[in-house]
Amino acid sequence: MELFAVEGLPEVRPGDDVGELVAERVDLEEGDVVCVSHSIVSKAEGRGVDLSEFDPGPRARAIAERIGELAGEEKDPRFAQAVLDESEELLTEEPLMLAVTRFGHITVNAGIDRSNVPDSELLLLPEEPSASAERISETLDAPVVVTDTSGRPFRQGQRGVALGWAGVPAARDWRGESDRDGRELGVTVEAVVDELAAAANLLTGEGDDGLPVVVVRDFEFGDHEPHDGLFRSSGGDYVRDALREWEYDKQRLRDSDEDESDGDHQ
Repeated sequence: MELFAVEGLPEVRPGDDVGELVAERVDLEEGDVVCVSHSIVSKAEGRGVDLSEFDPGPRARAIAERIGELAGEEKDPRFAQAVLDESEELLTEEPLMLAVTRFGHITVNAGIDRSNVPDSELLLLPEEPSASAERISETLDAPVVVTDTSGRPFRQGQRGVALGWAGVPAARDWRGESDRDGRELGVTVEAVVDELAAAANLLTGEGDDGLPVVVVRDFEFGDHEPHDGLFRSSGGDYVRDALREWEYDKQRLRDSDEDESDGDHQ
């Protein structure tokens, strides 16, 4: 398998056809998978907005005030309102807004971006990333994965993840297959589109590279049962249930910071 970035894409504007822009710059082969950063999809779909478009309500003002107090700097309640408007639910309000988007993805600040947005202050995620992937896939006649970067529980740093996909299953279902010792696998479902998105992110980068599209060539799904359930449903998601009950303990954080500081001097 190999991956390469598509060169020469222009700054995408509202109304642009992302599929056509890609098709003009690369000759795809049968079996290619095209990974597209959500940023150009969102721009093409007119998802760039300004803070002035949001009128913060009492909840947004309270959230901004609490997060600002923790951060030691003033936070704009209009941004908090934007996150609320783009969310089905906030699992946490402080020290960060961990949002469940309307299409099932869970991420900080509902995935609202402030970088590489020349024509507006904010860039929202596509409303329906899998529908966006389907439209691009129809133009290119190739599978498409719409990607973003996201932080991870229990680990530092961000990695690429899939927001939407078309023409390729989300996952390989290994359940019922056997390992090398003949033991039957009972729980393994491999999130293929996330793995493709993470691989593509090595080329798209995080700064000013200007390479939002990556082609994956010679990827083979293999003889596995396909599975499309990438986002966990609310029922049975124990981490989500725990977060709903969790309350942020500012004093405990201060005590933890002091303990770490003491340890640094020992």
